[in-house]
Amino acid sequence: MAMTESQSQETYDEGEQAGDLNRAIGKQVKVLRERTGLTQKELGDRLGYSEDLISSLERGRRTPQREFLEAADELLCAGGLLKATIEDVERAKAKARVKHPAWFRDYARLEASAVEINFFSTLAPPGLLQTEDFIRTVLNGRQPLLSEETIEQRVVSRLARQEILTRWPLPMVTAVIDESVLRRKLGGRKVRKGQLEHLLKCGRLRNITLQVLPLDCEENSGVDGPFVLLTPKGKQQVAYLEVQGVGQLITDSDEVRILAARYGSIRGQALTPRESLALMQELLGEP
Repeated sequence: MAMTESQSQETYDEGEQAGDLNRAIGKQVKVLRERTGLTQKELGDRLGYSEDLISSLERGRRTPQREFLEAADELLCAGGLLKATIEDVERAKAKARVKHPAWFRDYARLEASAVEINFFSTLAPPGLLQTEDFIRTVLNGRQPLLSEETIEQRVVSRLARQEILTRWPLPMVTAVIDESVLRRKLGGRKVRKGQLEHLLKCGRLRNITLQVLPLDCEENSGVDGPFVLLTPKGKQQVAYLEVQGVGQLITDSDEVRILAARYGSIRGQALTPRESLALMQELLGEP
């Protein structure tokens, strides 16, 4: 099902409310910071955050985390003002996390009950394995431009989906990632470094197996593009394709069987899990 321009700009009531709350808290942080005589950089340094993050929080572009609100409340002598917003922030996040663009909802519903997920990724790491900074980089680069509220809502939703990776019973997850994805410096060195470190961490979890399809591989059964194979609890395996804003859920058993066989070939052509993690570690050391 194709995503229309109006759908790509969709902003849910919950997202708007979360955006308003973020902006209100951001203004409070700014007033408290200026009253204390600190610059954004100085506040960031004392709390262990970057100046850019403090700037984004004060403008309401990012959702403040519990840890930040607690630490900032103490440092800025807010008397509990910032801490008092924690419950509202977490309630807004909980509402936003269950909302997805209309074209993605069918897949998201199946993913939430998956017992096995297999990814072949050629353009970006699988969404379940992306860092927050990487997600923001991708969404900020979308055309047509997404509103700040929509970006925030989608970041929260994608991060919330990742809870399936640690929720018992653990789903079995495999992913074959094209080496070009790991070498692409989308978002700059810092974002890439954080994403590689996160992939390494995920690849060491007992329910996740990561493999890299090397650039010098002379055979590639996946030249037709990325796809996902997903097995919901108690149901038959399905496949999912997504490209250029078009998401397609495939349930025909013959088509799913063909993709499953193709995925098996791709895994055979990829580096072993041990070799793949070693390559990621090596790439971390590159400038």
